[in-house]
Amino acid sequence: MAEYYRPNAGIVIFNRQRKVLLCLRNDIAGAWQFPQGGIEKGETPLQAALRELKEETSVTSVSPVKTLNKAARYRFTPEIIASMQQRGFNNVGQDMFWTLAFFEGEDTEINLKTEHPEFSSFRWGTIEEAYQLIANFKKPAYAVAVEEFAPIISQYTFPTDK
Repeated sequence: MAEYYRPNAGIVIFNRQRKVLLCLRNDIAGAWQFPQGGIEKGETPLQAALRELKEETSVTSVSPVKTLNKAARYRFTPEIIASMQQRGFNNVGQDMFWTLAFFEGEDTEINLKTEHPEFSSFRWGTIEEAYQLIANFKKPAYAVAVEEFAPIISQYTFPTDK
């Protein structure tokens, strides 16, 4: 039987200081990540990324910059796979479709006390820091985001810049 990787959308948002939003997970001690979640039927990766961002952080003040068309795959640890199977899920990992977006709002817009909180804290850091801070099993997918988005972030011309 073929292994199933769930389609997933992740979003990297960056601010005028060229820092990215990092969120501390509630369920994995010390694990930071970008907002992400499953792509629902009929959604594009961009639509799913924007929905997940709003659901997990309340943020809507973003301008999409780029969405990758190719998935970056990562596999769950055996413990996570077993836990997922106990809850009725059959995927062994996720196919992550990344979106990069510019954050146009203020930090006060970021609210992690959502209907189903996934994060306990947030901070801004470099995209390279994000790679160092995430759970090891997600590193293959995050390497793709760093490789693709770091050059864009460093060279981005902000909307009011001339």
